[in-house]
Amino acid sequence: MNEQRLNLPELTVSELSAALKRTIEDAYGYVRVRGELGKVSYHGNGHVYFDLKDQRATIAGVIWRSATPRIKLKLEAGLEVVITGRLTTYPGRSQYQIVVETLEPAGLGALMALLEERKQRLTAEGLFDEARKQLLPYLPAIIGVITSPSGAVIRDILHRLADRFPRRVLVWPVKVQGDGSAVEVAAAIAGFNALPVQGEVPRPDLLIVARGGGSLEDLWSFNAEIVVRAAAESLIPLISAVGHETDVTLIDFAADRRAPTPTAAAEMAVPVRMELAIDVQNLERRALAGWLRNQEARWAAVRSAARALPDADEVLALPRQRLDHATVGLARALRANAHIHRVSFMRIGGRLSTHLLRMQVERRRERYAGVAHRLRASAAANVTAHRMRIARESERVGALAERAARAMDNLLDARWARCERDAQLLAAFSYRGVLARGFTLVRDRAGRPLRTATAVAAGMPMDIEFSDGRVAARAEKVQASAAPRAEPPRRRRRRESDPGQGSLF
Repeated sequence: MNEQRLNLPELTVSELSAALKRTIEDAYGYVRVRGELGKVSYHGNGHVYFDLKDQRATIAGVIWRSATPRIKLKLEAGLEVVITGRLTTYPGRSQYQIVVETLEPAGLGALMALLEERKQRLTAEGLFDEARKQLLPYLPAIIGVITSPSGAVIRDILHRLADRFPRRVLVWPVKVQGDGSAVEVAAAIAGFNALPVQGEVPRPDLLIVARGGGSLEDLWSFNAEIVVRAAAESLIPLISAVGHETDVTLIDFAADRRAPTPTAAAEMAVPVRMELAIDVQNLERRALAGWLRNQEARWAAVRSAARALPDADEVLALPRQRLDHATVGLARALRANAHIHRVSFMRIGGRLSTHLLRMQVERRRERYAGVAHRLRASAAANVTAHRMRIARESERVGALAERAARAMDNLLDARWARCERDAQLLAAFSYRGVLARGFTLVRDRAGRPLRTATAVAAGMPMDIEFSDGRVAARAEKVQASAAPRAEPPRRRRRRESDPGQGSLF
């Protein structure tokens, strides 16, 4: 036995791994496996690595980049799938794995099915639309953090903020796991939004909802619909930092930004103060250098333009000469202009005479007299026309007044007749007519009518109303009479034949 073992061929590790690889691939080839996805990792080069498991075993799986376009399903932990592929080994880790060719969903667990249904419904409502998301403030003055006060998450956030850019932080302590945690998180988001801007507790400029990593059950509170709606309705920009980078919850889709970790959320919230100071200094130096270059360029342009300009005496030589010539001729031109105007005035004055003016005045008087005559005639005609119109309208008003008087009399007669009919009808239906026939109305002291003897108790005060007045009384003895029993109608029998008369047959 030992000799047989010593005679075995010596193999290297690579040869043994290759032999195992050929054996597994030849023995199984293509297989079809059903299981639940565990950890899923999307690699940067396009490959997808995952674990396929059931209650007792786990197998590694890989989807090469060439096969990923055929798989339309978003792979997530907890998804039950049916996989078709080739079974092979990975010598680098001494493990066997399945290379996926096709992948189909086999059914979802209770939590995953509920999560997918809720996600589709909220997506249809538009809660995850990119248009709803707000921009984060560049440098918030106050940051509100919604998380557990006892975990390491708040310490990581505060430490990271202190390193980058210290800001004022308001912590709203909540439960991040278990019963009631979803209600507390939603109430914290709504509470921060309800704070007044200038109140005793100021309103934050940015919110961070944070929690450490965990299983799907541990993070389920952040998939609750109340939390998702509160995050979508928040007027304050909100960063979701729930779980690790591979953990995805519904609040991540509703938040304005999703951070892979709480520390990354703090990095998104504020810039690095030192880098910001360096950027400001660089911008200041660049602005000063640009201003100096601009000033030098302007001075150079001014000097160049000054060199190109001609001498002032040369430019003003011709205008000065024209001014001198104009000054010499100005006095002569003024005298000539005055002479021309004097001749014109004398020519016009020669045409004006008293006889001409008198004729023009007479013509104007005649024209005005004609206009006055026409105005008087028109005024008289207008007065006559208005008088005739007033007379016609007066006759029309009188006729209408007579018609209105007749209509008013007819209307009053009809109303009086209707009132008399209503009065007669009221008297006919009034109970006082019954009292006038000898009946009385019995009431108790509260004014309620007493209709039966059973409603009266001994010693009970009563008010008896007659037709001509009321009388106060008191019941001494009450005796209710039995109501007469109505006998059922008897069936009429056929009249029997008279026994004193014999039968004819």
